[in-house]
Amino acid sequence: MNKIADRQPTDWGAAAMQRRIRRRYAAERRFRLLGLAAVSLSGAFLAFLLWTMMSNGIAGFSRTEIRLPLDFPAIALDVEPAQLGRAGADLALAGAGLQNAVGAAAVQAFGEDGERVIAESAWVSVREAIKRDPDMLSRRTTITVPASADVHEASTDDAGAEAEAMVAALERGGALTSGFNWTFLAGADSTDPSGAGIWGALKGSLLTMAVTLGLAFPIGVLSAIYLEEYAPRNRWTDLIEVSINNLAAVPSIIFGLLGLAVFLGTFNMPRSAPVVGGLTLALMIMPVIVIAGRNAIKAVPPSIRDAALGVGASRVQVVFHHVLPLALPGILTGTIIGMARALGETAPLLMIGMRAFIATPPEDLTDAATVLPVQIFLWSDQVSRGFVEKTSAAIIVLLIFLLAMNALAIYLRNRFETRW
Repeated sequence: MNKIADRQPTDWGAAAMQRRIRRRYAAERRFRLLGLAAVSLSGAFLAFLLWTMMSNGIAGFSRTEIRLPLDFPAIALDVEPAQLGRAGADLALAGAGLQNAVGAAAVQAFGEDGERVIAESAWVSVREAIKRDPDMLSRRTTITVPASADVHEASTDDAGAEAEAMVAALERGGALTSGFNWTFLAGADSTDPSGAGIWGALKGSLLTMAVTLGLAFPIGVLSAIYLEEYAPRNRWTDLIEVSINNLAAVPSIIFGLLGLAVFLGTFNMPRSAPVVGGLTLALMIMPVIVIAGRNAIKAVPPSIRDAALGVGASRVQVVFHHVLPLALPGILTGTIIGMARALGETAPLLMIGMRAFIATPPEDLTDAATVLPVQIFLWSDQVSRGFVEKTSAAIIVLLIFLLAMNALAIYLRNRFETRW
């Protein structure tokens, strides 16, 4: 009792106590500054990335065009207007020498360097214009065609004196125009950067993601429900849990090798098809969905199950009427993570052949296709300045696609979220 009585209350005004308090506050300030510095550094890297992509990619959404005069009666293409209404119109125009005629018209209009002014795919624009209006074969007309990469670069950025003089001459003649590059959004891959587009790769990504989500989501959720609600606790279920956790950390290229061996080598499925890419990516993200689903189901309070069972609900009714709706936000979070990973993958898709040159967008799940990340990878390997712009522009589209997909998933998650 005497020892307790002899104890004095804490002397907050003592010099030793004040030093300890100052050190404690100083440590807290340093920690707060370190956290602020980390967030600022992360924001700076993100801003630099976005600025780099935007500065290089904005030019990919613009298109420099040339107003090309064409005298079709003088050209005298060996094609009948009746042929243009049939399925072989493209072959008929190509066989009639349209490409050479367009080059000759450019030389006549712009001098000896006329063919350097227009893009390699300029004759394709003329072909499409003829198919829309076959009557122009009987008159003189002016058709807007894409400019060459040199002219486009000189009109949007600094270039050599020769290219700048060429652009100045075109501007004086009123032959040079510019506008939004709809071909980039509506076209497919091409060897000419002015005619290259991302719709083929974007459609391939949509089809591949549809197969991935259609397989991985229901199978992953049902697996999580079984493992958490029905599976007995023994060594086999422990082995399955360990295997699922290990599969979530396996490098993606291993799943590409698995898809190559199983889907292409064993089942002889079509190479480069979205269905094969979707199956391969579904195997890759399914462990992520299973793990997230189990954690979400486990987080549902046991009282929910007990209350439902107490009023006579069956086990299936408890799971699907009460547990699953409450766990759905967490399950959707795992699905967002898995789908975002699948959307940006290239390695497994390269292994199953989805790196081919695809000049026509796929029509169904078995057609040859590529996806946006692979298309970006292929364009980044090109040396032309035009493909550098297209690569950055395609990255912007991929980020927009990813943000839109995540926004939809977050909306659904918040829609079904229950606050306790």
